[in-house]
Amino acid sequence: MDEKLRIKISIADRVYPLTVEPSQEEGLRSASKKIDAMIKQFEESYAVRDKQDVLAMCALQFASQAEQKHIDYNVDGQETIERIKRLNLLLDQYLEN
Repeated sequence: MDEKLRIKISIADRVYPLTVEPSQEEGLRSASKKIDAMIKQFEESYAVRDKQDVLAMCALQFASQAEQKHIDYNVDGQETIERIKRLNLLLDQYLEN
Protein backbone atom coordinates (compact mmCIF):
# COMPACT_ATOMS: atom_id res chain seq x y z
CA MET A 1 0.00 0.00 0.00
CA ASP A 2 1.43 3.36 -1.04
CA GLU A 3 1.87 6.00 1.58
CA LYS A 4 0.81 9.51 0.71
CA LEU A 5 3.49 12.12 0.13
CA ARG A 6 3.60 15.53 1.69
CA ILE A 7 4.85 17.96 -0.95
CA LYS A 8 4.98 21.70 -1.40
CA ILE A 9 3.89 23.24 -4.68
CA SER A 10 4.68 26.84 -5.55
CA ILE A 11 2.24 28.81 -7.69
CA ALA A 12 2.42 32.57 -8.21
CA ASP A 13 5.02 33.00 -5.48
CA ARG A 14 2.88 31.18 -2.91
CA VAL A 15 3.63 27.78 -1.44
CA TYR A 16 0.85 25.24 -1.08
CA PRO A 17 1.46 22.16 1.06
CA LEU A 18 -0.32 19.11 -0.34
CA THR A 19 -0.75 15.48 0.62
CA VAL A 20 -0.87 13.40 -2.55
CA GLU A 21 -0.52 9.91 -3.92
CA PRO A 22 3.01 9.23 -5.18
CA SER A 23 1.60 8.75 -8.69
CA GLN A 24 0.24 12.33 -8.66
CA GLU A 25 3.45 14.11 -7.67
CA GLU A 26 5.02 14.44 -11.12
CA GLY A 27 1.80 15.69 -12.68
CA LEU A 28 1.26 18.28 -9.97
CA ARG A 29 4.81 19.58 -10.21
CA SER A 30 4.55 19.78 -13.99
CA ALA A 31 1.21 21.58 -13.76
CA SER A 32 2.59 24.15 -11.31
CA LYS A 33 5.49 24.85 -13.68
CA LYS A 34 3.06 25.33 -16.58
CA ILE A 35 0.92 27.67 -14.50
CA ASP A 36 3.95 29.75 -13.51
CA ALA A 37 5.11 29.91 -17.13
CA MET A 38 1.65 31.04 -18.23
CA ILE A 39 1.56 33.64 -15.46
CA LYS A 40 4.90 35.00 -16.66
CA GLN A 41 3.64 35.09 -20.25
CA PHE A 42 0.46 36.98 -19.28
CA GLU A 43 2.42 39.44 -17.15
CA GLU A 44 4.85 40.12 -20.00
CA SER A 45 2.15 40.42 -22.65
CA TYR A 46 -0.43 42.48 -20.77
CA ALA A 47 -0.32 45.31 -18.27
CA VAL A 48 -1.75 43.32 -15.38
CA ARG A 49 -1.20 44.57 -11.87
CA ASP A 50 -3.25 42.08 -9.87
CA LYS A 51 -2.11 38.45 -9.52
CA GLN A 52 -5.74 37.39 -9.15
CA ASP A 53 -6.49 38.68 -12.65
CA VAL A 54 -3.53 36.73 -14.04
CA LEU A 55 -4.59 33.59 -12.19
CA ALA A 56 -8.14 33.99 -13.49
CA MET A 57 -6.81 34.22 -17.04
CA CYS A 58 -4.67 31.12 -16.48
CA ALA A 59 -7.69 29.24 -15.15
CA LEU A 60 -9.72 30.32 -18.17
CA GLN A 61 -6.95 29.26 -20.55
CA PHE A 62 -6.58 25.80 -18.99
CA ALA A 63 -10.34 25.28 -18.73
CA SER A 64 -10.89 26.30 -22.35
CA GLN A 65 -8.15 23.90 -23.48
CA ALA A 66 -9.78 21.07 -21.54
CA GLU A 67 -13.21 21.91 -22.95
CA GLN A 68 -11.88 22.09 -26.50
CA LYS A 69 -10.24 18.68 -26.13
CA HIS A 70 -13.54 17.32 -24.84
CA ILE A 71 -15.43 18.84 -27.79
CA ASP A 72 -12.84 17.59 -30.29
CA TYR A 73 -12.95 14.09 -28.76
CA ASN A 74 -16.75 13.96 -28.94
CA VAL A 75 -16.78 15.07 -32.57
CA ASP A 76 -14.03 12.63 -33.57
CA GLY A 77 -15.57 9.89 -31.44
CA GLN A 78 -18.96 10.26 -33.09
CA GLU A 79 -17.42 10.19 -36.56
CA THR A 80 -15.47 7.06 -35.65
CA ILE A 81 -18.60 5.36 -34.31
CA GLU A 82 -20.48 6.18 -37.52
CA ARG A 83 -17.63 4.79 -39.64
CA ILE A 84 -17.55 1.59 -37.59
CA LYS A 85 -21.33 1.20 -37.98
CA ARG A 86 -21.01 1.60 -41.76
CA LEU A 87 -18.18 -0.95 -41.85
CA ASN A 88 -20.23 -3.40 -39.78
CA LEU A 89 -23.15 -2.97 -42.14
CA LEU A 90 -20.91 -3.63 -45.14
CA LEU A 91 -19.45 -6.71 -43.44
CA ASP A 92 -22.90 -8.01 -42.59
CA GLN A 93 -24.03 -7.52 -46.20
CA TYR A 94 -20.91 -9.27 -47.48
CA LEU A 95 -21.29 -12.21 -45.13
CA GLU A 96 -24.96 -12.66 -46.06
CA ASN A 97 -24.01 -13.12 -49.72
